[in-house]
Amino acid sequence: MRLCTFRTAGGPPEGWPGRIDGDLIVRLDAPDLIAVLAGGSQGAAASTGPAVPVSEAELLPPVPRPPSVRDFFAFEAHVAAARAGRGAPVPAEWYEFPAFYFSNPAAIYGPDAQVPYPAGTAMLDYELEAAAVIGAGGRIAGFTIMNDWSARDIQRQEMRVGLGPAKAKDFATSLGPVVVTADEFDGSSAVMTARVNGEERSRGELSDLYFSWPDIAAQAVRNTVLRPGEILGSGTVGTGCILEHGDNRWLVPGDTVELEVAGIGILRNQVGPRQPAASGAAP
Repeated sequence: MRLCTFRTAGGPPEGWPGRIDGDLIVRLDAPDLIAVLAGGSQGAAASTGPAVPVSEAELLPPVPRPPSVRDFFAFEAHVAAARAGRGAPVPAEWYEFPAFYFSNPAAIYGPDAQVPYPAGTAMLDYELEAAAVIGAGGRIAGFTIMNDWSARDIQRQEMRVGLGPAKAKDFATSLGPVVVTADEFDGSSAVMTARVNGEERSRGELSDLYFSWPDIAAQAVRNTVLRPGEILGSGTVGTGCILEHGDNRWLVPGDTVELEVAGIGILRNQVGPRQPAASGAAP
């Protein structure tokens, strides 16, 4: 199944959970998609009201306010390229367990949303990722596409402190366009591509994950619990960001970034105007 959050003209701004059936969206009988995920396949099958043509609906982030966002670092090629750019090898510890950082669940953007250009950077980057979405019982319910937007110059300064990325990734994460349930897409293999203004900039393969999705989920749940709607990002696929290219063709306002994962769809966003330093507007 292909699950989404959508809204229509005159509907509530937070939208409704839905199931896409061909050219129609069937509204699901739940307050939001997190409740649908908590109900498992039975919750996703329940519907109410008339179906809405996809062409008349706006897709929002599938999970607009996830309880948490953990972004892992699970593609060896990306880790090796990023470390080589700093003149360092991949640390031995990276091979021992899947590492992650927490991103900002209050800065989630959906398909076709404009992402403001963050203040204080001249090196805005996209990151091509897949992400697992947690459902009932802490199990992976399905998968979506994730863009872990990054301000590389801010990140470079932060990483010198030794606590990992923070403000460099605090401003935006894009998710969507849908969640494809795990019975239809198991996250084991898919061609992944990124385009900027129609030009292909990245191409990778989801099967190149060094750690499996069960490994990633097991690390995420260790000493804690996973709740429905939580997001587990794969990390960036090899070649999946401008930093790896080394060509300094950083994103600028007006650029359109399309991330595609075969079997899920296309997550498209435009980079918006530069934000003033004091900006604190909610997405």
